[in-house]
Amino acid sequence: MKSYYPFSLLLFLITLSNSAYSETYSIAFGSCINQDLPQPIWSAIEKDNIDGFIFLGDNVYGDDTSGNLIKLRSAYSKQKLQFPSWLSNKDIFTIWDDHDYGENDGGGSYINKKESQDIFLDFWDIPQNDQRHHQEGIYYDKEIVVDGLKVHFIGLDTRYFRSEIKGKKLSYQNNIDEDAGILGMDQWNWLNKTISRDADLVIIMTSIQLLATNHRFEKWSLFPNDRKKMLDLINNLDATTIVISGDRHRAGIYKYGDIFEVTSSSINVPSSRKSSSETDLLLMGDMYTSENYGFILIDGVQKKVSIGLKDIKGNVINKKIVLIK
Repeated sequence: MKSYYPFSLLLFLITLSNSAYSETYSIAFGSCINQDLPQPIWSAIEKDNIDGFIFLGDNVYGDDTSGNLIKLRSAYSKQKLQFPSWLSNKDIFTIWDDHDYGENDGGGSYINKKESQDIFLDFWDIPQNDQRHHQEGIYYDKEIVVDGLKVHFIGLDTRYFRSEIKGKKLSYQNNIDEDAGILGMDQWNWLNKTISRDADLVIIMTSIQLLATNHRFEKWSLFPNDRKKMLDLINNLDATTIVISGDRHRAGIYKYGDIFEVTSSSINVPSSRKSSSETDLLLMGDMYTSENYGFILIDGVQKKVSIGLKDIKGNVINKKIVLIK
């Protein structure tokens, strides 16, 4: 096992852009971690000998209907003790979702969002020179090189700027208002500039699902204008693009044209609805409802990406090969 270093030192080092890796780069990812429950899945992930891990949101459960941030701070304190020591020697990428944002299904109207952002940045030891300390919202990007392949990671903030959802929980309705959306003007302006940079592979991190449309929970399709803008933006890229998401307490792989999306959820809060019968026009295979994590293996030599899902013991649930253009 490699030596242990504090998260602060690790995260300072990984903010350096254009980090170079030889031949392959292995990433695991997941979402929905309850700090009060056991987390045995880390043992399987450790055996994969990953280079990095992506936290896709609901990294703690600290939301409180009272609006008080005491529960959120406590949740982070507990989770810090739950992380395995070997994680501190890996590249860490992170975005948030509603439960670590502070309000269940919360959006831009959440009154404590600025304070919540400060707590988030402090917990993940984000260096003071990082862009996230000087903007509203936790969106960011990072570039690495794998055997000459340029890989661009883009982490989106689907909470801080999001318009109000129409309808009641479990029966949400699409918001087609002209000015309604998920990312907000500032983040869209940033994204349009950032995503246009030269890259061979783009990995987009979004806490809620981009491609799925049929289920009744939060998803990009509740804001069809923003979803169309995002799909158009991706389709106009020269780079191969993979989307990863969480939130759902179940896992699956989706495909729309040349775009793959892998949804991995959850690390230790599996779905209470055990049926895998949920379907979608874009879903490839069945949903998986027990604990799981996602994986991405970038092969710079063969110019391909293996994407998929594994169960709590590290067994492959579903896997796809994507060729890099």
